[in-house]
Amino acid sequence: MIKSWKVSVLAATLLGSCLLTTAAQAADAVNVRFSWKLKGEYAGFYVAKEQGLFADQGLDVHLGEGAGSSAALSGLVQGEEDLVVMPGVFALSAISQGMPVKIVALYHPAAPLGILSFPDNPVRTPADLEGKSLPTSPGDTVTSYLPVFCKINQIDCGKIKLVSLNTDARTSMFMTKRIDAIGSYLNVDAPILDSMVKTPFVRLDLAKYGLVLPGLAVVASDKVIADKPGMVTRFLSALNQGTEVAIRDPQEAAKDISKDWAAPPKPAILVAQIKATTAAIPVTEGKPMGYVQEAALTQALTLLSGADSDMKVLPVADYYTNALLP
Repeated sequence: MIKSWKVSVLAATLLGSCLLTTAAQAADAVNVRFSWKLKGEYAGFYVAKEQGLFADQGLDVHLGEGAGSSAALSGLVQGEEDLVVMPGVFALSAISQGMPVKIVALYHPAAPLGILSFPDNPVRTPADLEGKSLPTSPGDTVTSYLPVFCKINQIDCGKIKLVSLNTDARTSMFMTKRIDAIGSYLNVDAPILDSMVKTPFVRLDLAKYGLVLPGLAVVASDKVIADKPGMVTRFLSALNQGTEVAIRDPQEAAKDISKDWAAPPKPAILVAQIKATTAAIPVTEGKPMGYVQEAALTQALTLLSGADSDMKVLPVADYYTNALLP
């Protein structure tokens, strides 16, 4: 009887050890690359990581900052990344050029793009841009698609002075009024700049004047979609849970993203970024968060091809899939 008991204990111990080893081995490593530096827009991802939501889905997720959409997409296609987080409009352009990737979730069908200016030298309408100076840098969404905006609103882009500046210099040049206005993501840049002044900036909401372009999106390569569909679904499930937490409690979300951020903005700025980001996520009845509305992509492709006659427009289904959403 004693020997039998010892054997049973040993067997249970070995079984438990095997189960723990199997569970540890089952966690899929997932490399995720943002197209830019840390910002409150990414809070949902860090909530999912810090609160164990990715782990609950059997995922070991590594989140990394980026240096532009082109570099992020290159890493994705080369297999260095499993998923990329980027403005959806850049994914559309890349797919049109033959890059084998797709949008698997779209959180901002209309990117909250805008132009900020001082009240004493305002840009209130598209026509006010003529004669003004704007900073531009690689990967700048606003100036990248400024020709599209000019065409929609029938203004002369040639009368807008674009000044090439790095990311740090553009803010200081604007705040010292050495340039007239600055393109921005209203959910990210505006809260930072607003904190530096007493009088609110004048905002030109580009979407209200026709520049409706896909923003915050998760993009996967065709290979990952084919080989790891379950991983993508589990990732998006955890991300959606993390985003729901950010919607309910932006203060908690701000704390979570700050844990992996060497020098985060002030909590009030982060909370404002998170609130503006989640406010731009539409609710589609009966559909999961991140659901790609085909009409949004069709509209964006029409805008882009109208401004670039050389752009090859593929069937809209080639640009996205909703099949992997939870």
